[in-house]
Amino acid sequence: MVSAEQLDMEVMTPLMEEAGGEEEDVDVDEDSEHLPRGITFTQTLLHLLKGNIGTGLLGLPLAVKNAGIVLGPVSLVLMGVVCLHCMHILVNCSHQLSERFKRSPLGYSETVAVAMETSSSQCLRKGAHFGRHLVNFFLVLTQLGFCSVYFVFLAENIKQVMEGARPNTSAETVLLYSNSSEEGAVSPDTPSAAGLDLRLYMVFLLPFIIVLTFIRDLRNMAVLSAIANLCMAISLILIFTYILHDVSDPRSLPYASTWRKFPFFFGTAIFAFEGIGVVLPLENQMSEPKRFPQALNIGMGVIIVLYVTLATLGYLCFRDDIKGSITLNLPHDSWSNQLVKVLYSFGVFVSFAVQFFVPAEILVPPVCERIRKSWRQTADLSLRAVLVCLTCVTAVMIPRLDLVISLVGAVSSSALALIFPPLVELMAFPSQPPPPLLLLKDLSIATLGFIGFLAGTYVTVEEIIYPDDQGQTHLRDHGNWTTPTTSPP
Repeated sequence: MVSAEQLDMEVMTPLMEEAGGEEEDVDVDEDSEHLPRGITFTQTLLHLLKGNIGTGLLGLPLAVKNAGIVLGPVSLVLMGVVCLHCMHILVNCSHQLSERFKRSPLGYSETVAVAMETSSSQCLRKGAHFGRHLVNFFLVLTQLGFCSVYFVFLAENIKQVMEGARPNTSAETVLLYSNSSEEGAVSPDTPSAAGLDLRLYMVFLLPFIIVLTFIRDLRNMAVLSAIANLCMAISLILIFTYILHDVSDPRSLPYASTWRKFPFFFGTAIFAFEGIGVVLPLENQMSEPKRFPQALNIGMGVIIVLYVTLATLGYLCFRDDIKGSITLNLPHDSWSNQLVKVLYSFGVFVSFAVQFFVPAEILVPPVCERIRKSWRQTADLSLRAVLVCLTCVTAVMIPRLDLVISLVGAVSSSALALIFPPLVELMAFPSQPPPPLLLLKDLSIATLGFIGFLAGTYVTVEEIIYPDDQGQTHLRDHGNWTTPTTSPP
């Protein structure tokens, strides 16, 4: 019986092959003979779910708040349908180009490069090599962005668990540090002033995560991965159990938010649909690739329903107090709620190694090849540690979970999920110019992605530099840690 982590390794392999070039294809093929070939329909569905369910899911209730109780769920469904369509575009273009030029199954960056090579434009043909590296750049940026999000998520949840477990804690003595520039305004005369700064928790986590990323073969993490998946599933069940007991009247909430907040919704929502990077690897490794569109439709359908349900119910439960992760809203006076944070944090901790695997395998080997053989292992571990430190520094610089999720989503996820696929379809279309309706459809999707990229990046960076009142709030312990009070000027 093939372990889940062996299958994860196979799914990751085509992503790594993209960094190597044609000379490495032979070695990869020889090594692949020792790996189990062909994943089943059910395994494909499970990988699709695993590839899309992560920290982004827990941030969707805040995304709905930033869009409105009516506009948010509707926009989430529409964005899910558009992302699903772009996934189909990517798979179809990869098939067409592979069959037309009699080439082996193509990964994401190879699909973009071959599409540019077949273009009627000489400028695009010359830029095919750049196109391949551009997609690899966004793949690496996205994966490292996920890792930065994980740092903030782990620090936030561990901080609440640790401080919630303290005995004799009261509303007068427990004060959570905010991540704003005014956190130094807390009076030093306050007894037991506050818990440790959130960024210190990130620093404490750093050595443990570095050691985790030193595991270079994901097969060695098979047991941990299986336990992590189970922990995250149990956490989601407990979250739904809690929020279903306190659903407020949706008519008392704004149906649509302001245009200025909507880009935050876009960044968080597109971050949540983070699975486009595994679509081609999954399809290429499926034992029955003709059934992949069906698996993709079913898997993404389940994901969209899960997203909309948790996002809407989470917002209805916590209303304006909703935070960057719904786990941060769960009261600390219940063991089950604390268990949710512990279990999901463990799942995210293990997931860090999986998300880190792709950028490490793309960036580390080319550098190690230029170093003397006796120093390669040291260089390998050192580079991995440097990359982890880079993600930690990013998290320390942007220690607000909602902002780092929105920034990663707007900057990198929008390009991979919405901008590149429709442009590839236009370049890969057999007859040039493409039909007007196809041209209009693809340009509309790419334009939507580009506008989301610009607007999402702008408002998020502005919020990081000039935080509004949301970033200036402290949370006092009133039994549930969810009642915000604005800091005095």
